[in-house]
Amino acid sequence: MKIALTELSTKDLATLAQRIISNALSGKYPVIINHPLISALQYSYDDYDKVYTKQIYSGKGVDVATADQERDRAYRNLKAFLNGYRKLSSASNYQTAEELYQVFKKFGLNLDRLSYSSQTAQMKKLIEELEAPENIQKLSVLSLDRAFADMKTKHRDFETLFSEQADANADLRQMTSATAIRKGLEKTLKSYFSLITAMKDVPGWEFFYSDTNELVKAAKNSSLGKKEGGDTAPQI
Repeated sequence: MKIALTELSTKDLATLAQRIISNALSGKYPVIINHPLISALQYSYDDYDKVYTKQIYSGKGVDVATADQERDRAYRNLKAFLNGYRKLSSASNYQTAEELYQVFKKFGLNLDRLSYSSQTAQMKKLIEELEAPENIQKLSVLSLDRAFADMKTKHRDFETLFSEQADANADLRQMTSATAIRKGLEKTLKSYFSLITAMKDVPGWEFFYSDTNELVKAAKNSSLGKKEGGDTAPQI
């Protein structure tokens, strides 16, 4: 009964363990009923089943990137308007646009090119200063109330998603290592196979050994078939 468990895909290892357990618990083989190795195997499999298909990361990366793009767009639009308006010396309130543009300049005119964390820190300061009563009034004079509110909303939405992503990734990392759990299941299966192999010539064990060996062969053939077909199922 030979099989390289480390070469099985995550799914094939789970399938083999599940079939081995079902066979042992079928009641067809009295010699294995209530054997402590069955309980140990069930325990290892249950742990493995919980994590072998889990995501390594939260999957929120695309949403976070999209939210950042929305935030960048709102920031650039407001900045571009002020930059253009302040140059129109013939327009009323162009000086107001100049003063607000200087607020943007104070915290950097390329915030949209910074890393998430750096941009967030600077955007927070920019928004706080723009929320000062005198600047709120200037924004209102230029009818930029809604544009400013949109920038704040987009920034807040990004921060919410980024925080959710960070929390989700932290939770996933705190879960017991999938690799360690796989090794535990492999070790228990090896002990189980060693027991059955050692007992195969003892009356009552021969048919159980033969049946189990067929399950092992099926798993081995499945693995070989995938290799020949180019299936490179991920390991954990």
